[in-house]
Amino acid sequence: MTDTAMVKNQVMDAADVERSITRIAHQILEANHGADNVALVGIVTRGDVLARRLARRIEEIEGVKVPVGSLDITFYRDDTPVSLSPDIHNSHLPFSVDGVDIVLVDDVLYTGRTIRCALDAVMDYGRPATVQLAVLVDRGHRELPIRADYVGKNVPSSHTEAVHLLLEETDGETCVRIYDVAPGGHVGAKPVNKPAMPSRLPEFPKLPKRPAASEGGEA
Repeated sequence: MTDTAMVKNQVMDAADVERSITRIAHQILEANHGADNVALVGIVTRGDVLARRLARRIEEIEGVKVPVGSLDITFYRDDTPVSLSPDIHNSHLPFSVDGVDIVLVDDVLYTGRTIRCALDAVMDYGRPATVQLAVLVDRGHRELPIRADYVGKNVPSSHTEAVHLLLEETDGETCVRIYDVAPGGHVGAKPVNKPAMPSRLPEFPKLPKRPAASEGGEA
């Protein structure tokens, strides 16, 4: 969504994004007492780019090269229908997650459903010591009890707006913009079409009453 006619506001420029990445890097190092047991796992398609930027910043600050992986959650989603030919980006975790402090990295935190899927995916790879969450933007409107440990910027938004991170590596520029969604448009993941529940339960035939037992004995 890059049509300038739809842009409502730009809330972060390239310098803001870099400052947020630097701050998150310092927070991760402080919370984990260094980076010796930390690995970053970015959620495609922009969380993985952010993870690589974050890893470079941590290395500049701490002098430690942090392992970086990428995670595709396409087949873990239950809130979007998967097409017959989905756009698949293979997950790549070139390290064991067992006993490691994993930091999931994503661009925008919204309903929390993407992160729930990412947690399921990570657990399929092993048993981390901890799983933490770093996001560049938290726009609110959570549908699940999920909270980020590290946030670059809180951006209040409405359900009729879309918040997008653009990155030089994927979009040719780096910024965060808010877009107005056209009437009838959709923000976020599209819910799965589930069959409608009947308005009332079907009536089952009543069982015949059993005859009352006769009383024995004489008066």
